[in-house]
Amino acid sequence: MTTEESILNKIQILITNHFETPEMAFNFFDGNNDQKLTKSEIMALLKEAEISGFIRGIVSSKLIEGYDKNGDDFIDWQEFKAAIAKIKKSDS
Repeated sequence: MTTEESILNKIQILITNHFETPEMAFNFFDGNNDQKLTKSEIMALLKEAEISGFIRGIVSSKLIEGYDKNGDDFIDWQEFKAAIAKIKKSDS
């Protein structure tokens, strides 16, 4: 399992074990309710997913880089859904 797969797996476990739906997880971590996850909100998600503090900043930047399709430096609900779909697909 690559590091990326390991991180995505931890995120999936967090969402599956603590939230009824991915949308509930998104809304929980969207602290200011602007329907976008900021880098710090993503870092909070990663912390809850037990991603090491040492790499949390790097991972949050890479997640934004990889899934921010509209280039606003945030992850909106549609982009989050795409990331979750990739996690589920890689788990199959």
